[in-house]
Amino acid sequence: MTDASPVARYLREDLTIDQQLALKTAATRLQREFDGVFGTETIERFLHTSYDQFAGRATVVNYLPLLAERFARQRLTALARVEGKAHTGTPTVLFLCTHNAGRSQMALGFFTHLAGTNAVAWPGGSEPGDQINPAAIEAMAEVGIDITGEFPKPWTEEIIQAADVVITMGCGDACPLYPGRRYEEWTLADPADLTLDAVRPIRDDIETRVRALLTELDIPIPGKATAQ
Repeated sequence: MTDASPVARYLREDLTIDQQLALKTAATRLQREFDGVFGTETIERFLHTSYDQFAGRATVVNYLPLLAERFARQRLTALARVEGKAHTGTPTVLFLCTHNAGRSQMALGFFTHLAGTNAVAWPGGSEPGDQINPAAIEAMAEVGIDITGEFPKPWTEEIIQAADVVITMGCGDACPLYPGRRYEEWTLADPADLTLDAVRPIRDDIETRVRALLTELDIPIPGKATAQ
């Protein structure tokens, strides 16, 4: 008896027809993007394990295939870098906190806004939350940065191995340690359950730290963001 095809191996009885179709479409897109880099089986496996990461805590089930596709793309990009299949020369920074809902998301927002295409940043959490902290979203909007398109997610082995710099923010012993990476702990208050007024100083501290990090990485940055 022959083994099932890679696609058939990951067909899911627990998914609706619409979700299965959405995942199949996502797999097709990823296969085009990573053609010649990874085979169908690897792409399918990463897509469906990424789906599993969100299935138990997603608040909007219809978005699950999209979240899975985006996370799988990030993981595959990281794996390509780890395996020497992608040589961009672009510095990669990983921001880690507990819930990946506040501090690391604000850091990602500033880093992406300031670095543009000159560097890459990814966020992660040891215990990912269900949604981005609304106060963090509002605080970042005040300085013209929209983080509503992000979502709490875990870190994975290939993502950590692909990072040049790992910034930790309160995840303690749960934060992973891999040889050969630069680690830095940012001591910041957790914005969970804090008011907007209380989150603003944390936001401003994060901006200062991100700017200093970019300077250390020799990444050119524009002027300071200012609250409206």
